[in-house]
Amino acid sequence: MKRTAAICAIVATILSALSCGQAARKAETPVYLDESRPIEERVEDALSRMTLEEKVKILHAQSKFSSAGVPRLGIPDLWTTDGPHGIRPEVLWDEWNQAGWTNDSCVAFPALTCLAATWSEEMSALYGKSIGEEARYREKDVLLGPGVNIYRTPLNGRNFEYMGEDPYLASKMVVPYIQEVQKNGVAVCVKHFALNNQESLRHEYDAVIDDRTLNEIYLPAFKAAVQEGGAWSIMGAYNLYKGQHLCHNQYILNDILKKEWGFDGAVISDWGGCHDTDEAITNGLDLEFGTWTDGLTMGATNGYDAYHLADSYLERLRDGRASEDVLNDKVRRVLRLNFRTAMRKDKPNGSLCSPEHYDAARKIADEGIVLLKNEGNILPISRKAGSRILVVGENALKMMTVGGGSSSLKVQREILPLDGIRAAAGEGVTVDYERGYVGDVSGSYNGVVTGQDLSESRSAEELINDACKKAAEADAVIFIGGLNKSRHQDCEDSDRLGLGLPYGQNAVIEALAKANPNLAVVIISGNAVAMPWVDNVNAIVEAWYCGSQSGIALADVIFGDVNPSGKLPMTFPVKLEDNGAHHLGAYNPESRTANYSEGIFVGYRWAQKQDIRPLFAFGHGLSYTSFGYSEASVSKTKMAADGTVTVSVNVTNTGDREGKEIVQLYIGDDEASVERPVMELKSFRKVSIKPGETVKVSFEVNADMLKYYSEENGGWTLEKGVFTAYIGAASDDIRTSVKFSVR
Repeated sequence: MKRTAAICAIVATILSALSCGQAARKAETPVYLDESRPIEERVEDALSRMTLEEKVKILHAQSKFSSAGVPRLGIPDLWTTDGPHGIRPEVLWDEWNQAGWTNDSCVAFPALTCLAATWSEEMSALYGKSIGEEARYREKDVLLGPGVNIYRTPLNGRNFEYMGEDPYLASKMVVPYIQEVQKNGVAVCVKHFALNNQESLRHEYDAVIDDRTLNEIYLPAFKAAVQEGGAWSIMGAYNLYKGQHLCHNQYILNDILKKEWGFDGAVISDWGGCHDTDEAITNGLDLEFGTWTDGLTMGATNGYDAYHLADSYLERLRDGRASEDVLNDKVRRVLRLNFRTAMRKDKPNGSLCSPEHYDAARKIADEGIVLLKNEGNILPISRKAGSRILVVGENALKMMTVGGGSSSLKVQREILPLDGIRAAAGEGVTVDYERGYVGDVSGSYNGVVTGQDLSESRSAEELINDACKKAAEADAVIFIGGLNKSRHQDCEDSDRLGLGLPYGQNAVIEALAKANPNLAVVIISGNAVAMPWVDNVNAIVEAWYCGSQSGIALADVIFGDVNPSGKLPMTFPVKLEDNGAHHLGAYNPESRTANYSEGIFVGYRWAQKQDIRPLFAFGHGLSYTSFGYSEASVSKTKMAADGTVTVSVNVTNTGDREGKEIVQLYIGDDEASVERPVMELKSFRKVSIKPGETVKVSFEVNADMLKYYSEENGGWTLEKGVFTAYIGAASDDIRTSVKFSVR
């Protein structure tokens, strides 16, 4: 294992010191090896012992996923791994192809859209703890995730890896994930910093955005990751901002991240995100990976020493074109990352594919699945003996853990929706299946193969007819469709081509609705989809990509073993033009300029500004019980600029079963001197309430929650005046409000 070489090197270093005379024999352990010493002392000690060549060597990759240590000093290599939903299988040293290991399978946790849909910091902590343990067991030092780029357009192929459209929600959800991962001695690498909101021309487009929008919408989750979560590394984005690639960007990396926010970790390039030696040196990049070489297989001229932070950097240092002070700052950051991870001796052992991790994946999925519609109480489905359930749709039996880009996984097991439903239905209930439509029958990514045979000989018309014949005879019908992780769906390196469902699914759903009114439509996706059939279907569920336990979790909700409590972390528009970027023509997949013309009006902010009724609103999600809200109250009607007020509401479970409600606090500035959203999410609480029980939910409001970013002042500004606190079950379901003023 990689640690063995490091231990041998440490022993050799100590033995060498002990052999150099009486003074050396009496010397204590070198400071950099002494974990009882402050980490900054250790960093400075190691730095002072390194040669110029050794300093440069640790700033770039030595393989696809590792960078060099300092063998002479016993400092081990750093090993990274793709996330953020599971630990990527091992690849060959210089290639993307599989290494052929038999012990590198993992648990696939739900996609981060599902985690965000839990609105639960407890679930985020559980997620981080579990995936951190898997990374630790596999001896990984840096987990390449989580992702917190804002959901600007529903066409972004990588939205499923992020945490929704609202900066506050993403900020609150990312912090526990980071903290729990890093307790395992594994660093997170929060990505993709920043403005990486589309996959089209992702290496080429230059984001044009005003400072207010940048600071209010696109930076807060990253700032929380650094200042509250304590992230040890951050990954630069592929795209450009102010004409500079974001893996070496003076304003974003140096001015904001390192100086303004005080980030002391390492900036890591996305694979192939570094393009210029001089900019890489001066503009904030610390550790370079994947610069479009094929390692040693292409020969020395294309090897890792040809990276921008390799021989080219060394030459500039030797001839005086580059400053050693800048070099030492980079080295300090990489050493700090190493000492926090690879060099840390007291790390837990971790665990892989444990029962606890499968249980965690199921719990997160249970809390993230969103019940969008349930007229006539179609759900939960009865398990009455002798009843017949028909499941229709390719996504009921297609593996979703393989594909989609760098988050593709090799899982120990994946419980498919059809299998989960059949297992949960119990004896005496017949569960039949019909394909309904044919989507993507392939199933491989970088050498990981699902092994599924999804071939189909029937025509589209035959598939619909066969499904409808069985639907007419069934007691309940469950259609399981949506998107998949194929190109131009939910997939890295390509955006969707439209908002609609692919593969003719709308025709299947409409035909099934006519054949049997007891139809529940389950959408598996990481993105919003259009639903032209919404008025003809009584029950709709957003089930996300839920990983290894997807089928079990879906069955938990379908049959009512779990009362759904997830809420949407993004807006589902009726049509694409209801989204701000698309309404203004500000999303153009063929343009090398991305104009953020909608400004701060992203998601529900745009819908409320334009008075557009969404298909399903941000924060929307139903339950199998119901909740009543009392009138809101405020602790005082006037707040000092340095004070707080407490806004409270009583929430009562008015139904007949226990459930969890996500109580959401939005605040609007009634007298703003600048244009502001009608209201913005500022806090939330997820509370479990028994039937007939009333729970008091209180939110403390402080001045920072009321500020906007002033471009004129170059900072955050609080204005006096009247504010309204809105409390509700969704952004379009405000139950009560109360006003207060700021003096």
